Amino acid sequence: MDAPPDNDVLWARALHFQHEDGSPALSGVSLGVRESEILAVSGPRGSGKTTLLRCLSGLVPVRRGEVWFNSVPVHTMGPLTRERLRRDRFGWIDPVPTLVPELNAWENTALPLMLRGTSRRRAKTAALEWLERLDIGSSARKRPHQLMQAERQRVCIARALAPAPSVLFADEPTAPLHRADRTHALRTLTTAARSHGITVVLATHDPETAALADRTVFLLDGRRVQTVHLPPVTETAEPEGRAACSLSV
Repeated sequence: MDAPPDNDVLWARALHFQHEDGSPALSGVSLGVRESEILAVSGPRGSGKTTLLRCLSGLVPVRRGEVWFNSVPVHTMGPLTRERLRRDRFGWIDPVPTLVPELNAWENTALPLMLRGTSRRRAKTAALEWLERLDIGSSARKRPHQLMQAERQRVCIARALAPAPSVLFADEPTAPLHRADRTHALRTLTTAARSHGITVVLATHDPETAALADRTVFLLDGRRVQTVHLPPVTETAEPEGRAACSLSV
């Protein structure tokens, strides 16, 4: 078993994963993510983006293939070790906001910090700073049921950023937001990641969102694909200037 390159904080080789019904979700996906890189994983719905993030983050055990984090094999870890890894080193943003209903906005944001052993006072200060950055500071004492869905999602983004994780996995993180809110949240997320040296793996089917990343990999039917742009076709059979493209595995 060969270790990954030293400059890759995340590295996956020949990942395979099947859904419970036996249908393939990933078919031999390999990739590397450099430290402090923002990597977009793009593709249509059902292409395997979420499954790839779940495998890379240790949320689900890899059936076949390898996943490495900082040269440590995640694919050989047991459930408790993977759980500690996610708690201490990783952050996660779901497409649907999920908050603890009994806690207010700043308590939800501070929760990962307190689970890591940060004092309540320091955790609260960090949480309030991130809520302010995401224009939700005025609602810091509101509980989830008092917030609109877009506000709850901004709290989830703040919660993921507050502990400054080594790697942040963002699965369609701005799906519930309107266009203006989406732009602000994404720019806050990417700016924070760059300033804090956070590696981001961002799943999206939106080209505008992918454009904010340093690099994009494309998935189709659980496989990595590459888009090849061909020269314009000038024959009379096709309108002049039309560019064809093809996908190759």
